[in-house]
Amino acid sequence: MSSRRLLLVDNDSSAHELFRDLLQREDRSIHDAYGKADVEKCLRAFPFDVVLAAQESNGSDGLKTARRVRALQPDARVILTGDSSPDHVIAAIRARVFGYCHHPPPPGPLTDMVSQALEAVSWQNDILVSSAAPQWITLDVRCKMEAGDRATNFVRELQCDLSSQVREDVASAFRELLFNAIEHGGKYDPKKRVRVWLIRTSKSLIVQIQDPGKGFSLDSVPHAAISNPEDSPIHHVEVRVEAGQRPGGFGILMSRNLVDELVYNERGNGVLFVKYFTKAVTEPRP
Repeated sequence: MSSRRLLLVDNDSSAHELFRDLLQREDRSIHDAYGKADVEKCLRAFPFDVVLAAQESNGSDGLKTARRVRALQPDARVILTGDSSPDHVIAAIRARVFGYCHHPPPPGPLTDMVSQALEAVSWQNDILVSSAAPQWITLDVRCKMEAGDRATNFVRELQCDLSSQVREDVASAFRELLFNAIEHGGKYDPKKRVRVWLIRTSKSLIVQIQDPGKGFSLDSVPHAAISNPEDSPIHHVEVRVEAGQRPGGFGILMSRNLVDELVYNERGNGVLFVKYFTKAVTEPRP
């Protein structure tokens, strides 16, 4: 197996040590860059699979690095790390980086993101931004499972001012419903997209997901746990096996338990959920 190359870009040597401890594997070679000159030298010397770059407090340095990587090595996947700031996350999405992770990064999400980035193919336009106001974000997500994972991570990072429990409830519900839209509405067709709206008010987060499919009726979804008869709690599993569908089917049922309101449109290809805040918000939104 050929070695994968990762480039770590940060002015802080302790950050390099942290990232090396988290990301070093036998099949990976990790290079270090501490400034603009180092980045330029490395990018011209070697091809890189993943570039992990720090985004400074003003949000500019990491974005400049991302633009330089895109100019010299357009196939390299850039992951930015930085402050827990919605503005920085939005800027990262607009710059079409692969992912964003707040610093210091939680080990699990960062290592998973790097692994996904190493395996990603034709990912550059999988997530597009239509509206980027912090209170109203609209994304178009390609009907690919990898794009769904990336969008879920962005949504988790965008809700940085919420308590960890509320943030995970929102991210889990969002992921399940988005994957349903990609699978059942988009049929995994990469030519199709799911539209996502994230709307923040002072008391709630409203999420709407619209898929390109024909829709469905909640009264007739035998592949979902929500339709199981009382005497057969895993009936939907048998239905999914017979239909050759991926394991699952708990998305709607689980999402209903994680959020406060969940409704579908008449056609069944649009779902909206609401999560209300009590004392969950820890910091004011910008």
